[in-house]
Amino acid sequence: MRNLGRRVAAQFAVDRRVLALAFARMADGIGNSFLVIVIPLYVASDVVGGPTFGLAESMIIGIILSIFGFLNSSFQPLTGRFSDRAGKRKLFVLIGLAGLATMNVAYLFAESYLSLLVIRGLQGISVAFIIPASVALVNELATTDDRGGNMGVYNTFRLIGFGAGPVVAGAVVNAGPYTLPIGGLSISGFDAAFYIAAITAIISFLLVTVLITDPESTRANASADLAIPVWDRPGPNLLNPIFTLGVASLFMATAIALFATIQPQVNTHLEQGATWFGLQFAAFIVAQILLQTPIGRACDRYGRRPFIVVGMGLLIPTTLAQGYVPTSETMFVARLLQGIAGAMVFAPSLALAGDLAGEGESGSKLSVLTMAFGFGIAIGPLSSGALVGYGFEVPFIFGTVLAVIGTVLVYTQIEETLEQTQPVPFVGSD
Repeated sequence: MRNLGRRVAAQFAVDRRVLALAFARMADGIGNSFLVIVIPLYVASDVVGGPTFGLAESMIIGIILSIFGFLNSSFQPLTGRFSDRAGKRKLFVLIGLAGLATMNVAYLFAESYLSLLVIRGLQGISVAFIIPASVALVNELATTDDRGGNMGVYNTFRLIGFGAGPVVAGAVVNAGPYTLPIGGLSISGFDAAFYIAAITAIISFLLVTVLITDPESTRANASADLAIPVWDRPGPNLLNPIFTLGVASLFMATAIALFATIQPQVNTHLEQGATWFGLQFAAFIVAQILLQTPIGRACDRYGRRPFIVVGMGLLIPTTLAQGYVPTSETMFVARLLQGIAGAMVFAPSLALAGDLAGEGESGSKLSVLTMAFGFGIAIGPLSSGALVGYGFEVPFIFGTVLAVIGTVLVYTQIEETLEQTQPVPFVGSD
């Protein structure tokens, strides 16, 4: 398995441990994204019940889904800092995967809305162990010359897993019940989905256990604290660059997540069905999967800052357009272009933050970006749900304003970290 991993890693021009970690995150991403589709169906079924505290079913679903993002993002600075202090990235990833697998099994025993909320919250905390340690591990296994490419490969496979889960989740639930070949036992579609989610987490755990080792350069940083510096002192700009990237990531994630929870309004506005909405939603992820790796490698050659600035700039018209497009086809194009904008920002931002992180600081520094992105993904749907009542275009105008502010921040407050870069080529240039 190790020899095969080395050959595959050579094809992607990354450390084999980065590729193994990417595959592990792809596996747990499949299971975790499964639940985004399964949990609303589970809540709507007659399997769970209990007190609703006067809340509508749709609000219960929203709270259960959003608690994952809020707790996940809130705990990331803590787990990132603790992994710096311990100097053991692999251990933190394994703790998180073990918690994720355990909570996936726990869904089988959930009988009330409150128990679902607790389980989903504990899942969010578990994933908070995985994300900062994983990104820090990729950062420490890379060098300045290939950091963007490594981040791109890691994000590509993670997104493949996240995109694949929802495609089959609904089908797994609807095709149940299933009769097991051993013992003739019957399990429901919901149980099958939870088993699949648990199995993917276990596969990730085994991949990390067998194929991942902490890099030799990782060392414990006992002086790490929980402070996130805001001001660039000493430095050429007003704001700290990592803080600036975190704010830009928050605004970007909020803008791209506005689309997710207003499916009825989108379908009514464009006079389309669920199939078109699914294609439009997937367009963003497809662009991310196709472009994360090449853009990551390009930013190793041409610099981080140009891609971040152009990506944030492209986010402005592609977000605004979604509030005014007249047809399903143009919405698809807008979402695809917005995915290109996101791909231009994410991997180069992580690479730039990794360049700035000192020895033993990767977990704490990079967790600022992953935390901010997670909060944005949670805030976006809540914002669009609250604003769409004032007009279909209002959520997208809000996202556009955030994109404008983010663009100004990265243009004025971010400096290039690569000492030697080549001019970014334009179409038609030699």
